[in-house]
Amino acid sequence: MNFKLWLENQGVELWLDDERDPNDPFIQDEFHARPGMTWVKTVPEAKEILKTGNVTYLSFDNDLGLPEEGKDLAKWIDEEAFYKRLPRLMWTVHSQNPAATREIIMAMKSAERFWDR
Repeated sequence: MNFKLWLENQGVELWLDDERDPNDPFIQDEFHARPGMTWVKTVPEAKEILKTGNVTYLSFDNDLGLPEEGKDLAKWIDEEAFYKRLPRLMWTVHSQNPAATREIIMAMKSAERFWDR
């Protein structure tokens, strides 16, 4: 089955992290991942899936070892929520970077205000 078509029929839970596998029992215990979460390692991968409109939950890491970080995705989500191009989703942050965690939380709380309008 076509991956994009499959996504259109699912409520997707995303796990954004370049290293930690959400199906690893240790990661589930320490970082509250759930079995079966869709593991994406980059911001572009996450955006592609978010654009389907079927993501119901997203857990953020920040430091992805790439030019774009989790906080960049959160800022993008905030903008998409402002323009009503992205439906509401639940979210958490599992990043161990305190400064970036604050930025992610601020952007996502802003997105929530736009979703509430």
